[in-house]
Amino acid sequence: MIVVISAPSGAGKTTIIKELLKLKPEYKFSVSATTREKRNEEQHGVDYYFIGKNEFEKKIKADEFIEFEEVHGNLYGTLVKELETFKNSRDVIVLDVDVKGAMSVKSRFQDSLLIYIDVPKEELLNRLTNRKTEDGSVIKKRLERIETEEKFKNKFEYIVDNSSQTKIEEAAIKIKNIIEGNKK
Repeated sequence: MIVVISAPSGAGKTTIIKELLKLKPEYKFSVSATTREKRNEEQHGVDYYFIGKNEFEKKIKADEFIEFEEVHGNLYGTLVKELETFKNSRDVIVLDVDVKGAMSVKSRFQDSLLIYIDVPKEELLNRLTNRKTEDGSVIKKRLERIETEEKFKNKFEYIVDNSSQTKIEEAAIKIKNIIEGNKK
């Protein structure tokens, strides 16, 4: 079962996925590739495959991605080999991709489950500013992209709230229950 989780920057997607994987350690996480700089707390091969732009573009030409997208000036993509590993298993595979990537995965794997994490725009601005991992120009790009992402929200089967009234654990439990309720 392929589960795609998408959200705007600052919505808590990565934190929720980590919590989900604590609740359900048998779930597998599909590690995406990116050209963006690694943050201090991130690990290559665990959070992302951090690769250079030239290598990423070679992989695009070699058709090694199920989906890829340029987001905020960086490339992100899901490698075919990541999903091929689980193709014939009964595992739950969790993907962390942007909304356009989610649409690409859904077109290729129609039975995939799409979950969107929603947070009010004003709250996203506060979160992006307070986490202090990007400068003002990057934050501005991320905020501009929210409008695009919001247009895709209703194409997802489920929308999970992660506003300040929701605890990370609650959001992760909601997602776990959605997944378990959709298992075949």
